[in-house]
Amino acid sequence: MVCHKHHNPQGRLPQTGTPPLPIGSRTGSPRTPPSAGYRKLIRILEHGDAAALYKPPIIISDTVKDIVQNIRERGDEALCKYERQFTGHTGPLLVSDDDIKAAYDVIPSNIYDTIKKMADTLRNSEHILYETLNSIPASCMMREFLPIHSVGCYVPGGQARYPSSAVMSIIPAAVSGVPDIVATSPPPIDAATIVAAHYCGAHRIYQTGGAQAVAALAYGTETIRPVDKIVGPGGSIVSQAKRLVSDVVSIDMDAGPTELGIVADADASPDLVALDMISQAEHSRDTFCFLLTDSHDMAECVSNRIESRLHNIERSDIIRDSLYNNGFIVVCDTIYGALKMAERLAPEHLQIMTTNPRQDALHVQSPGLILLGHDTPSAASDYMLGTNHILPTNRQGRTRGPLSVLDFVKMKVTVQVDYKHLAQAAPHIQNITASEGLYNHYEAVRSRIQ
Repeated sequence: MVCHKHHNPQGRLPQTGTPPLPIGSRTGSPRTPPSAGYRKLIRILEHGDAAALYKPPIIISDTVKDIVQNIRERGDEALCKYERQFTGHTGPLLVSDDDIKAAYDVIPSNIYDTIKKMADTLRNSEHILYETLNSIPASCMMREFLPIHSVGCYVPGGQARYPSSAVMSIIPAAVSGVPDIVATSPPPIDAATIVAAHYCGAHRIYQTGGAQAVAALAYGTETIRPVDKIVGPGGSIVSQAKRLVSDVVSIDMDAGPTELGIVADADASPDLVALDMISQAEHSRDTFCFLLTDSHDMAECVSNRIESRLHNIERSDIIRDSLYNNGFIVVCDTIYGALKMAERLAPEHLQIMTTNPRQDALHVQSPGLILLGHDTPSAASDYMLGTNHILPTNRQGRTRGPLSVLDFVKMKVTVQVDYKHLAQAAPHIQNITASEGLYNHYEAVRSRIQ
């Protein structure tokens, strides 16, 4: 098949036949880069050869363990040492009021307006959910949803800057009424991130990142007070550190390196599929992007479109490394088979680009966020759709959803019954306590109703 470089007027796949594609294999180790010997940038597999596609489990490295332990024992001394070592930062950890004012002075007006729009859109969405929580009818058992006392919002930096992640982590905390919200981000923090954190409601902003920031939020230092919960996305190091400190502080989830799965049939545009995979692969070299399709033509076209686009786009080295080492395309027998595989892989984002995406979405529930149709790219959901882009990775979408106000409240339950209701319950309490051999439980009840 000849895959045209420019998509057709309808943006759909050319309806021509194609011979079977060569089948690749996935190994656990990085492969040789393309310059050392040509191989298609992204692997194309048949369904039966896709058994080893799951990401390996997170293993906490000795380096992360050492960093966390040193912060726990030596506080600011170790924290400042690691920032000098990893980022070259030698200034204060706390972003001052003057720094915040300076950030507002230099941020371009269009960026400021966009941050406000993004924050206000998410705030409205979270308010709806929060009001739902507080409208549960009362009875003899009363449920109240109260904010947790303090939260640390990790805002990633490094190869890119993410003021949007400040919005996504801080807004739900602010809507929930958390009285002490702090943000951390690797130095130097850019003006947009400082403005986003301040506008959304952070009470303090610290210039520290990586495992050392997570440890400081968990155990506290002379400068940074310990918090009750740590939230926010990050790379592998941050995910490892969050797991390591989770015995002393609550964490949200493994919001690790970006994951994108796409289920596409022959009705989808290979150009758009390729662009969507590229858009998420540009985050970092450890992103996890894949396409599941029932069309060999689609598989080959998307592969070719990705390769052709990488010659003249920004961040092409990062995208190439990510897709070469972690990306793949699987040709399934049917779209239903593709959906079943997507359910098992449970990626952070799942785009369903099929003829009937709403119906197809009924077959999946485990991805962190499901995006329907050809005009709902994950790139848009990362910013302006009212959805949160802090999502479960590493298949944790099987048990939880996106970051929301639910992560920043705890349910306080109080109950009171009168003599009549206790007497009505007493025979059943007698039965169950006798079966469990806990007779004194029933005596505590019987003494009140005799």
